[in-house]
Amino acid sequence: MAEEAILGYLENHEEISDSGEFAAARGIDHAEIVNVIKSLHGFRFVDAQDIKRETWVLTEEGKKYAAEGSPEVQLFLAVPAEGSISKDELQKKINPGIFKIGCAQAGKNKWVEMGKNISRKVQHVEDQVKDLLLRIQDDKAIGKDDINSLKARKLIVLQTWKGYSVRKGPNYAPKRKKPATDLTRENLQRGDWKELEFKEYNFSAKGPPPECGHLHPLNKVKDRLKDIFRQLNFEEMPTNRYVESSFWNFDALFQPQQHPARDSHDTFFLQVPSTTRQLPEDYVELVKQVHESGGYGSRGYAYEWKRDEANKNLLRTHTTAISSRMLYALAQHAKEQAFTPKRYFSIDRVFRNEAVDRTHLAEFHQIEGLVCDRGLTLSHLIGILEDFFSRLGMSKLRFKPAYNPYTEPSMEIFSYHEGFGKWVEIGNSGMFRPEMLRPMGFPEDVSVIAWGLSLERPTMILYGIDNIRDLFGHKVDLTLMKKNPLCLIGIR
Repeated sequence: MAEEAILGYLENHEEISDSGEFAAARGIDHAEIVNVIKSLHGFRFVDAQDIKRETWVLTEEGKKYAAEGSPEVQLFLAVPAEGSISKDELQKKINPGIFKIGCAQAGKNKWVEMGKNISRKVQHVEDQVKDLLLRIQDDKAIGKDDINSLKARKLIVLQTWKGYSVRKGPNYAPKRKKPATDLTRENLQRGDWKELEFKEYNFSAKGPPPECGHLHPLNKVKDRLKDIFRQLNFEEMPTNRYVESSFWNFDALFQPQQHPARDSHDTFFLQVPSTTRQLPEDYVELVKQVHESGGYGSRGYAYEWKRDEANKNLLRTHTTAISSRMLYALAQHAKEQAFTPKRYFSIDRVFRNEAVDRTHLAEFHQIEGLVCDRGLTLSHLIGILEDFFSRLGMSKLRFKPAYNPYTEPSMEIFSYHEGFGKWVEIGNSGMFRPEMLRPMGFPEDVSVIAWGLSLERPTMILYGIDNIRDLFGHKVDLTLMKKNPLCLIGIR
């Protein structure tokens, strides 16, 4: 209806000078007229020019006073014509808000005598405020001083009205044909395809963005690291066992039961189920013996090893718990058949009961690699570390002697960081001790070299993140998933 009115009017007239007056004269909502003008202007049926008018309109408080009268007049009328009234009695007769404003304005106008009691000083008053508000409501002009007075009392506010003046455009037609977007079977059957006007195809328009998932930066770096391990002929270990027994997590690794890392301050122990159901008994006995009295050239720890401590369930504190299971299974296989050298790796979550700060979380990811073969030495470990880290873009390495309960010798790994301008610790490494390997059943000439590092630290360096909580955890901004670039480590 609005479109027909506009196009039909312009067929016989030069211009619609004011869209507001045009809408009012035809009983059409102005918002509908505006929407149609915008559409016609977009298709160049008409040319539209903006019109802006500023008008004063009543606030909600102003509308109330226009209907009921100003507070000062309401208060004046509540005061008896003869005699006086106490403030408490007067306040009961009118609204508290009206009373406060009315007292101030009536006193200012010298209509009433204000004291302990209130009485009239004049017998008749005119409600000029109400009259001015009604004039504005009827779109009638009032004086500048009156406007300033009503504005100061927040009874009126300036409102900008927007409309259009409209003329014929280059594509004007008395009636707009909606362009067809498809040629249908019905069009062909009816024969009206000859009269159809088709919408032009916009070859520059972009299609809707595909709805799809986004990889987390940690997953991108993890995938690249897995590619590097596979290039080096490593097999991935199963990492879906988050809950582990203390035996596989600590005891099988020749870590003493009184070690500080096994304390509840560093480990998450489970309440249900609190203990493991079964362990390989023959192997458990050998582990107990090597802890208590040593063997294979070792004196052990010379303490009473407790089965109850080994049975406790926990959230694994390192992925080396997986390595101990895999090595035990490999040793059992070697007893039945010939020993087979293996290269294993894992990348998954571990859990530590640590205070959360910019560089530490209670859960994080550990990367671990190990090689099990005959005749391995420390030089083999250094060589494979240099090969592995060079594929990560870290060619400058240094090694520092360290201590681990289950590796001897042990080395901390440092890399020179060009951005920081200093050497940065990036991991730990070593050769598994005979006290760990021999109870599993490996021959004496079989050795295992291993190393580990976190996944978060290289990811933070690659993506320029200085707070681990911005990378992993419940405070991560989800837009990071959509905007982070590809990880290019490992590409030569």
